[in-house]
Amino acid sequence: MFRSPVLLTRVALASLIANALIVVTGGAVRLTGSGLGCDTWPQCTDGSYTPTRELGVHGLIEFGNRTLIGVVGPLAIAALVLALLHKRRALTVPATLVVAGVGAQGLLGGLTVHTTLNPWVVASHFLLSIVAIVPAFALWFRTRHPERVAAWIVAGPLRGLVWALCVTSAAVLVLGTVVTGSGPHAGDAKAARTGFDPEAMAQLHTDAVFLLLGLTLALWLALKATGAPGRAVGVLLVVELAQGVIGFVQYFTHLPVVLVGAHMAGACAVWIATLAVWHDLRTPGAAIPAVD
Repeated sequence: MFRSPVLLTRVALASLIANALIVVTGGAVRLTGSGLGCDTWPQCTDGSYTPTRELGVHGLIEFGNRTLIGVVGPLAIAALVLALLHKRRALTVPATLVVAGVGAQGLLGGLTVHTTLNPWVVASHFLLSIVAIVPAFALWFRTRHPERVAAWIVAGPLRGLVWALCVTSAAVLVLGTVVTGSGPHAGDAKAARTGFDPEAMAQLHTDAVFLLLGLTLALWLALKATGAPGRAVGVLLVVELAQGVIGFVQYFTHLPVVLVGAHMAGACAVWIATLAVWHDLRTPGAAIPAVD
């Protein structure tokens, strides 16, 4: 039963969703001004691991985000245990990296509080979640497509285009954190800002988004011309366009918290869709028989 490929696939998918969800809940903490709702770590406040009445709703929101690690962590560990039962390095390596990422997130979350929401530490906290999604997605994808090896199904020039797309997608996320760290939603009135001009950073971020859109469209057209599968790239293009609409609307409506939260969720969607493109353009080798 515990060596069932179906069980591993479901747990891996749950772990991937949880790792993306914690980005959204972390954003809710910042957008509601609850970044220091729990004013210390690992305790919520001196002498208590749970929020006290004095901390109010901000303490409950911050504590709620912290307790989500109680879901993300066990799911990551369960996926690792199940992967170990399959005795396949292609599964155990990403599963181990997810567990390591979750542990690192806990420590970095503590540092975020102790530095009073330093914008660069907050950005690192977000980006570490983005990094953790990479092995989480790889694990889920590999459970759905068992393989010994993987090889590109596109020619050299297109591989370069895929690499450029993935790097640009990552750059868009990094620049997004700089925009956030320069803007109004700091997470708490005591939190510092980067000192950069928010409008200049937003423009730089927008320029990177347009580059990403251009690369995605170019890859989609190239795949169509060569007869290679382009469904994943098409999905990415749609997700990018939706995310772009949210981004423009939130900017011109002066960053309402609901739209900023939706934009953070969209950032995870863009990244996951980007990872899907990478994996989709690498064909699995000989399938390994399922273990009952």
